[in-house]
Amino acid sequence: MRVLVVEDDAVLQNGLTVGLGIHGISADAVGTCADALAALATTTFDGVVLDVMLPDGSGFDVLRELRQRNDTVPVLLLTARDSVADRIRGLDDGADDYLGKPFDLDEVAARLRALRRRAVGRATPVIVWHDIELDAERRSATKSGQVLNLSRREFAILLALVERPGIIHSKGDLETSLYGWQEEIESNAVEVHIHHLRAKIGRDRIETVRGVGYRAKT
Repeated sequence: MRVLVVEDDAVLQNGLTVGLGIHGISADAVGTCADALAALATTTFDGVVLDVMLPDGSGFDVLRELRQRNDTVPVLLLTARDSVADRIRGLDDGADDYLGKPFDLDEVAARLRALRRRAVGRATPVIVWHDIELDAERRSATKSGQVLNLSRREFAILLALVERPGIIHSKGDLETSLYGWQEEIESNAVEVHIHHLRAKIGRDRIETVRGVGYRAKT
């Protein structure tokens, strides 16, 4: 899961990106409305953590612009302005959730996971795929009841694939979900992770669509 954090306070911005990373959520960060809209126009994110009070405008303006573009990315608003009127305004402008400052990082991560579940039409954190179970909340996986020892990125790739079995994911899509802007991506990183996953869950579980990408077998 990859999200965009839009927060101009450097301390909060760093705390959010580091804290979400601990929860297995890759986070990129910007500090202005203009940078947020530019990032969202060029990069696919699974969610946005959006501060309302920004130096060049309001997070409400970013939200309205996103929805006018028909961008359905889930948005969690963060703000110190926690009045009922502000909450109503944010939700009516297209926000999916709202959290006042100060906030708990565990709760931010939990709300983002819940938004992701709703976005992909999943009712619970646990995905059952054949004899494999993935728990997105605990980041744990089992095969026929036996624990699978997956790295953070192996788990992220497997989760992306089995959330929508049969759907092809390009190498670029998988890289986008795994790596932030500041992280260097080795040219064969996705192939290596796929190779390791196949060794752990079975070669025929993940299909290669030559020249296109990968998909989880239905």
